[in-house]
Amino acid sequence: MSVENRQRYGLADRLHDGAAETLAADSNRPLATLAGHPLISNRGIPLNLEWVKQVRVNTSAVERRAQTHVARRTVKKDWQAAWLLRATSCMDLTTLSGDDTEERVRRLCAKARQPIQHELVKRLAVEELNLRVAAVCVYHTFVETALRALEGGGVRVAAVSTGFPAGLSPLGERVGEIRRSVEAGAHEIDVVITRAHVFGGRWQALYDEIAEFKQACGTAHMKVILGAGDLLTLRNVARASFVAMMAGADFIKTSTGKEPTNATLPVGFVMTRAIREYAQETGMAVGFKPAGGIRTAKQSIEWLSLMKEELGTPWMKAELFRFGASGLLNDIERQLEHHATGRYSADYRHPIA
Repeated sequence: MSVENRQRYGLADRLHDGAAETLAADSNRPLATLAGHPLISNRGIPLNLEWVKQVRVNTSAVERRAQTHVARRTVKKDWQAAWLLRATSCMDLTTLSGDDTEERVRRLCAKARQPIQHELVKRLAVEELNLRVAAVCVYHTFVETALRALEGGGVRVAAVSTGFPAGLSPLGERVGEIRRSVEAGAHEIDVVITRAHVFGGRWQALYDEIAEFKQACGTAHMKVILGAGDLLTLRNVARASFVAMMAGADFIKTSTGKEPTNATLPVGFVMTRAIREYAQETGMAVGFKPAGGIRTAKQSIEWLSLMKEELGTPWMKAELFRFGASGLLNDIERQLEHHATGRYSADYRHPIA
C-alpha cells in the first residue's frame, strides 16, 4: 500500500514498512493471510467518502465471470465428500419462521451438534473430525433456549436483530434489540441496514448506524446484512459493502433470506472483491456470509470454490465464511450417503428440525 493510501485510510501509524511485526503485536494470532500478508480482525476505519464514491462495477463482466464459474468441472468422489464436510462446518443452521417454537429450536440445536447421522459418519470414517456446524441462528426470543441446548457443544448462537428483516424500526429500538441479545448470551448478531441510506447515497448516515450497532454488540461478532436483492445495482452492493467494513463489520452478509432475490454469484463476486480490496488497503480481514436460496450441495461447492479463488483458503473456514441455510444440510447429507453407499436416500431420512 502506498504512503498516500495509508494516510488516506487513517492507518499511517499502524501500517508502516514493518507491517507484519505491527500486525503481530496487535493480535496474538493473525486472523488470516492474503497474498502472504497477515491480516488482523476488522477494527473499522474512519469513513472515506472518496473511496466509496470511486467504486465502479462492470456488471456484464461480473455476470460473465459468474457464468464461467458454474460451467467448470466440479470436484468428484472423495474430494467432493471432503468439500461437503467443510461446507457443513461453515453452516449457520437457521430457523427464522413465524411459527418457530422452543421445541423446534431444540431439535435444530441437536442437529447442529450432530449434523451428519452417526452411522454415515462411521461409513465415511470421519469420526475424528468431531463435525458440527458453526452456529445456530434464531430470533432473540430463542437465544436462551439455543444456549441451553448447545451448552458444551462448541456451536455458537447467532441472533438476528435490528428489526429483522426490514430494519425499519426506530434506531433506539434496534440498538436495544442488540443489547438484549448480547445480554442473553448471543455470540453473534446479524444486523440489518437501512436500505434507504444506500438508495439516497447517505453514506455517513449508514456508517454511523452500523458503527452504533457495532458498539452495542460489544464482544459479540457482528454480521451486517446488506439486503443485496433490494439494492438494485451491483454498484450499490459494493458501496454498501465498503461502508459496512469501514464501520467495523466482522462479516458482510448478502441477504435476510426474505427478499425475492437473495444470494447470487454475481453479488458474491462483488462482495468478496470488496473484502479483498479492503484487506489489501487496511490489513484487516472481514468474513463473508451468503444467505438465502442456497439449497443444494452443488451450490455449496460453487460458493466454496468462489471463496478459494477470490480470497484464498482462510476464507474456506468458519472464522471467515458462513452459509446462511436451513435446507442445505438435507441435500449435503443425501450426497454424502450416495458417496458412502452408492444410493440416494429419501429426503425424510434427513430431517432438520
